[in-house]
Amino acid sequence: MAKNHSLISSLPMKRTIIFSWILRLLAAIILLQTLFFKFTAADESVFIFTQMGIEPWGRIVTGIAELIAAIFILNRATLLLGALLGMGIMTGAILSHIVILGIEIQEDGGQLFIYASLVWLSCVILILMNRQQLPVFLEKMVGKSTKNGL
Repeated sequence: MAKNHSLISSLPMKRTIIFSWILRLLAAIILLQTLFFKFTAADESVFIFTQMGIEPWGRIVTGIAELIAAIFILNRATLLLGALLGMGIMTGAILSHIVILGIEIQEDGGQLFIYASLVWLSCVILILMNRQQLPVFLEKMVGKSTKNGL
């Protein structure tokens, strides 16, 4: 068996599991916490999505995608898919901050940008920790799409 000398894989198994759960909970809690604001059309959420020109449908679709990502991240069987989805959503959020919104929104001190960055980083680390599953995941995704004629 080949030895993997990466920092993450060198942690004892129990510590790796604990670290994984910390990342999963951090990402899921932040994703779930923001849903209230999106689904209740809170002023700050409406402002953000209006600035991007995608209010209200962008706010609602983003909220649904974040809910799915959080649920998938918490479920071991769908962790990789959730982390990939979460990373994609947060890449969009971070780029929106940098290109359109600015780091600070309505004098929030950059809090939403920091949250997006924390979720993004957590998802990236989770993907790296579970990278051995990527070929199987991709095979399933590609195999399903070719069988369906896509």
